[in-house]
Amino acid sequence: MATGHTDPQRRERILCAALDHIADEGVAGVSHRKVAARAGVPLGSMTYHFKGIDELLHEAFSRFADHVAALFELRLDAADSPERAREAVTDLIHELSGGPQRDLILTHELYTLAARRPEYRELTHRWMLRSRQLLERHFDAGTARQLDALIEGLALHRALDTAPHDRQLTREAVRRVTTTA
Repeated sequence: MATGHTDPQRRERILCAALDHIADEGVAGVSHRKVAARAGVPLGSMTYHFKGIDELLHEAFSRFADHVAALFELRLDAADSPERAREAVTDLIHELSGGPQRDLILTHELYTLAARRPEYRELTHRWMLRSRQLLERHFDAGTARQLDALIEGLALHRALDTAPHDRQLTREAVRRVTTTA
């Protein structure tokens, strides 16, 4: 839908406010009224820009997935050798686990929604496929799939552990997955 003439950034503010609200209160707490208040827009703007809560959630989570994929792309595009690609994966794990708590929460809110609702599962599938395609620039398809799971798992463990493991352990795990026997 088109944006309003007087406020061309309104739709973007609504999407950002929706993600902020999800990070603070979870998907279950999302309503047009709460997101509009957080975005500082009239309640009518919600139905002008989005057909309903599902459209708002889907687009907000799509933008979040694009944000995380851009981190993958930034790190992996800079790698010009297998060793640098391994280091880029190590960097990603530490960046994702040490990044904003908001991103960790949003990731898991999306995963929970995707576990319950097929239309969000398709979104997470596209996100994972994109991540694997970026990894496949440096690793074979099977290794890329394993690395994608390793990135998710180690990032989660590092983020939630009371004493997260150090970089050397991450580097060793990446090496083991990417080195053929």
